[in-house]
Amino acid sequence: MHYRRVPRLSVLTAGLTALAVLGLVSCDSGDGENKPSAASGPSVIAPGRPGEENRTLSAEEASRQRTEDDSPNSADVAYARMMIEHHAQALEMTDLAADRAESPQIVKLSERISAAQQPEIKAMKGWLKSHGEPERDGGHGHDHATMPGMATQAQLEQLRAADGRAFDQLFLTLMITHHQGAITMSTEVKGQGNNIWIEEMADDVVAQQTSEIGRMRDLL
Repeated sequence: MHYRRVPRLSVLTAGLTALAVLGLVSCDSGDGENKPSAASGPSVIAPGRPGEENRTLSAEEASRQRTEDDSPNSADVAYARMMIEHHAQALEMTDLAADRAESPQIVKLSERISAAQQPEIKAMKGWLKSHGEPERDGGHGHDHATMPGMATQAQLEQLRAADGRAFDQLFLTLMITHHQGAITMSTEVKGQGNNIWIEEMADDVVAQQTSEIGRMRDLL
């Protein structure tokens, strides 16, 4: 009679598997006192829809609500409105590059920024309209000073007056800061918003503008 030799590794693996199963059984046999409650975990502040108050939800409740209903809340609407203005200022700066920039690379970069952000402005305006929301809150625009990365009027005037190498340096400095502000806003709405379309838009903004920041830093 011949006996098949069982490799030592297989015996060891089987033994470890058995111990793991016993450990699981032991954990399940307790009285449940150490099990975490379904409602445990960090709470989440969920912004209400426009005109409604914020609510405090458990992480589980927030996840379930997001799955069941992605209706826009106040954070989603505010993001779209602010990003329209934010993009508009970026276009104002890129329009200057064709006549004032010395570097052909900056001209091409400006064209790429413009080609990406013009359609995004149109898409966000369409999104607001489809949800019955005006482009401006109460007919008034947002205070530029409250939006991350926005150039001041004095900085814009300085950019308009610059030319050549001086324009290139100032343009890159202002646009890097501008992009960083857009990334900040997009990251915040991903944690505060509820609408999937806005989240996808925010993801696109973060990916695209992070890449462009890298290019601009190489040109400084």
